[in-house]
Amino acid sequence: MAAKRKKKAAKRRPAKKKVAKRKAAKKKKKTVKRKATKRKAAKKKKTTKRKAAKKKKKKTTKRKAAKKKVAKKKKKKVAKRKPAKKKAAKKKKKVAKKKKAAKKKPAKKKAKKKKTKTKRKPNPAFMRPLTPSADLAAVVGSAGIPRTEVTKKIWHYIKRNGLQDSANRRMINADDKLRPIFSGKSQVSMFEMTKHLNKHLS
Repeated sequence: MAAKRKKKAAKRRPAKKKVAKRKAAKKKKKTVKRKATKRKAAKKKKTTKRKAAKKKKKKTTKRKAAKKKVAKKKKKKVAKRKPAKKKAAKKKKKVAKKKKAAKKKPAKKKAKKKKTKTKRKPNPAFMRPLTPSADLAAVVGSAGIPRTEVTKKIWHYIKRNGLQDSANRRMINADDKLRPIFSGKSQVSMFEMTKHLNKHLS
């Protein structure tokens, strides 16, 4: 009987150990789960705190922006009022000046002597008739002509034939008649033209 009891006790011991191991494993799992849930809760709290802080910042920035807008509007109103006050002050000054001017007696105006304008006489050197060369005579004519009339006739010829450059109006495009006058150049500036014309006058 004692041997049987010993055998039964020996069989029960490993079963008890297994049960104890199972309980310990369950406890570990529970503690791990609790820790995980605690971590999640802490993370949630942190995220909610951060969100709340961001919202507060946004609200404060919006309030500041609204305050700045209000301040700008006030400044604009004040700035508008100032010129209106200045205008009123200027008007008052003008009225005062007009009153003073009305009080003053009008001074007698002195009769100004009318100056007789004398016509400016042209330089006789410019009015002296000059004989054009054969090339210039083809455009201006062979008769003796003053230097001023030569330039007038040349300009008349240029405008009539549309020889002024369309892109640069200072340049004159020479045609077959003007090319020998302009020393064989196809284009000459209006400032150079008189220099070339002088060569063909004697």
